[in-house]
Amino acid sequence: MDDEAPGLPRRPRADGQRTRQLILREAVSLATVDGLEGLSIGNLAKALGISKSGLYAHFGSKQELQLATVDEAGRIFQAEVVEPALAAPAGLAQLVAVCDAFFDHLQRRTLPGGCFFAGAALEMGTRPGPVKERVAGFQGAFVGLIRQFAAAALRQQQLPAAEDPDFLAFELNGIILAADTNFVLHDDTGVLDLARQVVRRRLGVAPAQLDAGDDLR
Repeated sequence: MDDEAPGLPRRPRADGQRTRQLILREAVSLATVDGLEGLSIGNLAKALGISKSGLYAHFGSKQELQLATVDEAGRIFQAEVVEPALAAPAGLAQLVAVCDAFFDHLQRRTLPGGCFFAGAALEMGTRPGPVKERVAGFQGAFVGLIRQFAAAALRQQQLPAAEDPDFLAFELNGIILAADTNFVLHDDTGVLDLARQVVRRRLGVAPAQLDAGDDLR
């Protein structure tokens, strides 16, 4: 007997949810190489070895697929970068942690084309519509998170009183984006080591200070 109440939408089956998750994970990977505009039901079906009709059962249009891919990329980024940063002590340690977590996820080659959102922001920036808005919303939230960490560091007097959280968030995000671009172009982990040093120098943190657990104030 069906245990769902009459008239209510059926809940997606667990196997369908797992399939959708696998499809979206592949879509995120492909989009870092071919771009969101290069993402289609056809090339995704070919990469996964499944039929187009099977994909259409999950996504009714290219835009729906793109939006779902952006959301999945956000979920991956949350787990790979944001959550490790949130686990660090509030303030300066979180500023270092969020940058390090970003560089670490590049070094692990989580996605073949580097940061999904760095590429998507450039690609979709001149294409008005829901996909651009979704990408811009994510980017704004990430910079806002960096600013939040900077403001906490200021309140704890871990940064000079004259420091501006907005300026600092802009600078650190710039370092992050530059590291992504150079790493993707040159496939050189030395770029990421350099970026880690630049972040620490900008924040006035000695290279081993955080690892040693020293007082950051």
